[in-house]
Amino acid sequence: MRYTFKPDDCMVISIPLGNLRNMGDGQLMPEKFTCVFKDTYKVFLKGRPKELGAAQLSIGVFVICIGSLITLEYGLSHLVYTLPSALFIASGILTFAAGNSPFMPVVKLSFIFNIISLFWSIAAIVLCPFLNEGSWDWYNSPEYNTRRNMLVGLKLVIGVLCGLELILALILIYWESKAVC
Repeated sequence: MRYTFKPDDCMVISIPLGNLRNMGDGQLMPEKFTCVFKDTYKVFLKGRPKELGAAQLSIGVFVICIGSLITLEYGLSHLVYTLPSALFIASGILTFAAGNSPFMPVVKLSFIFNIISLFWSIAAIVLCPFLNEGSWDWYNSPEYNTRRNMLVGLKLVIGVLCGLELILALILIYWESKAVC
């Protein structure tokens, strides 16, 4: 098992064959050709893992703040909103660390955490609308309607943030699979 990425210093140069046939006697190389690195870590860095990891971390912190606000206001039954955010924070830290160093176990761990984070974000998006609003005795009061509207708005914000986390996890899984596989 490799512990770091091993750069092979290999570059694939594509030269169009039509240009070789049309060359003059003194011309060795055509004027236009393309170079592509085959180093997997450099391909992984094209996905900008540092920026995406920082975005995951920010989303996780924001969801923890909103989830703790819901928990304080509406009871411990709403603690489920903060569960995925700890995983988002861990994924963000690991992705940022994978973008900083070519240490293979960190990239693999980030890959695993992003897959788990993807499933947690899907579960949070699905479960968010179905959780109850709590039990209050004053259902017909205007304060109940205000509290209910605030809870619906906060749940909507958490749902949108989990959707963003889902998109980030999909992008990172795509780029990390190019580096790991």
